Amino acid sequence: MFSLVRSLARCLMAPLALASLLSTVPLAAHEGHDHGAPPAAVPTAGSPRIALHSDAYELVGILLGDRLTLFLDRYAGNAPVTDAGLVVTIGIGADVAATPTPEGTYVVASDRLVGAGPLELVVAIAHPGGDDLLIGTLERPAAPAPAAGAAAGSRQASAQAESIVIAGQPVPAVYLAMGAALALGLLLGATFRRSRAALSALSVTGLILVLMTAGTDLAIAHEGHDHGEAAKAATPAGDTPRRLADGSVFAPKPTQRLLEIRTQVTKTEEARKTLALVGRVIADPNRSGQVQSITGGRIVAPESGLPRLGQNVRRGDILASVEQAVPQADRTTIAERVGEIEQQIAMVEAKLKRSRGLAERAIAPQSQVIDFEIELAGLMRRREIVGRIRIEREVLRAPLDGVVSAVRVVAGQVVGSRDVLVQIVDPAGLWVEALSYGDVDLSQLDGASALLPGGKALSLSFRGTGRALQQQATLVHFAVEDPPATVAIGQPVRVMARNGASVSGIILPRDAVVRGGNGEALVWRHTDPERFEPTPVRTEPFDATRLVIRSGVAPGERIVVRGAEHLNQIR
Repeated sequence: MFSLVRSLARCLMAPLALASLLSTVPLAAHEGHDHGAPPAAVPTAGSPRIALHSDAYELVGILLGDRLTLFLDRYAGNAPVTDAGLVVTIGIGADVAATPTPEGTYVVASDRLVGAGPLELVVAIAHPGGDDLLIGTLERPAAPAPAAGAAAGSRQASAQAESIVIAGQPVPAVYLAMGAALALGLLLGATFRRSRAALSALSVTGLILVLMTAGTDLAIAHEGHDHGEAAKAATPAGDTPRRLADGSVFAPKPTQRLLEIRTQVTKTEEARKTLALVGRVIADPNRSGQVQSITGGRIVAPESGLPRLGQNVRRGDILASVEQAVPQADRTTIAERVGEIEQQIAMVEAKLKRSRGLAERAIAPQSQVIDFEIELAGLMRRREIVGRIRIEREVLRAPLDGVVSAVRVVAGQVVGSRDVLVQIVDPAGLWVEALSYGDVDLSQLDGASALLPGGKALSLSFRGTGRALQQQATLVHFAVEDPPATVAIGQPVRVMARNGASVSGIILPRDAVVRGGNGEALVWRHTDPERFEPTPVRTEPFDATRLVIRSGVAPGERIVVRGAEHLNQIR
């Protein structure tokens, strides 16, 4: 049985090996294929476009059929210009007025735009901010060359040459070669079946599988299949934003409008050195107040209810009342005192009654009646005062005009004499309390600003510094000018105050500087109407919203100051 298997293996080795080799030959290097280094993929071109600019305007035109869409922006700031009048001269003697669209663009429709090859365009711009004239060439793609069709026909003829027609159907020549090799191997195996085998049946079978696998791997690299990662890495083309091979970004004008890309032409400015401080928002001591109880007791809500957060109050408004708590011993003393006063009142009333009768009969003088009346009135007032101590409530009133910023009281709550029940502030009177560490001269602070966690900037004015250290730092107070409604008491801020000698440098907004993939600070230069390049920079803080560029940017360059983070994310 084993000998029979070895014989069959030897018989099959030759035909299968020969068939495998034959299958690789025409696929590895047949006509029109080179399986060495894959050729670099060439991206297809996008829509034909024209880019023009002057010192005042920047214009980009995108051609689709017989319609030319024009994007007109300010050259310095990249802001769209939507209220201009455009007249385009196509070629020689063909003036077409551009039609504005709701999207902020202009459209020119003309049959003369259809065709191939360069086309001269002259754009006349009429605008209240200044007129201009831009001249350029629109490069339209040429018609496809006939050589491409001939090459395709050659490849088709080569594929047909590799097939043989049998019974009206084309059969690849490789399949016929494999069949012939199989028959030849069977014949040779039957002739030499008694020869001693050099390899075992298992080794022969493994060799056959290796040869077949090699043939299969080479066959994978056939026309139209993947030739490696280079084909996958081909740069996509067209009108979509993308990162180019040199690291720059192609951002078409429609994308710039969508992302609201804005630029600024750099220039050297004179600036003073800044000092960075950590602070928090506090209330102006002269325009804020607290409501506390003097004696303490149980809270009683007024008829209008307890104050609520954000409520506007006026000075003297009743916010709550406190029912005083009288100890039992004091109550006993007060009761005894009231009893004594009532006893005295009864005695004086009796004397007054008797004196009035004697006075009427002229036995006693009238002055005696008057003395008793005065004594009786005094005793009654004393009894009223003593009785009022037990029942009179302490009224809590607003100390100033403002807005209720904190409420820490409910009806029925027992409070002490030091508890802060209500806090009232004037929204227009806010300060910033900052901490300054180290030996720093704070006497010449000027032009300070603060940056809130959300990015909102506050304009500050210097108020004064403290002479005593708190937490090993010097307290510095600033007044917030025109504080927004979103600022809250206790909110942390970062204060940038100008102090020291003037320095010269390029000043840009903080939003213009982004972080690259390796963590370095970058700015994006607007080099062409639809192209932006990243540039590493070295910066220093200037104030809460701006930075000083120390290196990397020269005067006169257009730097993206809004939308740089979006450009940085384009891949």
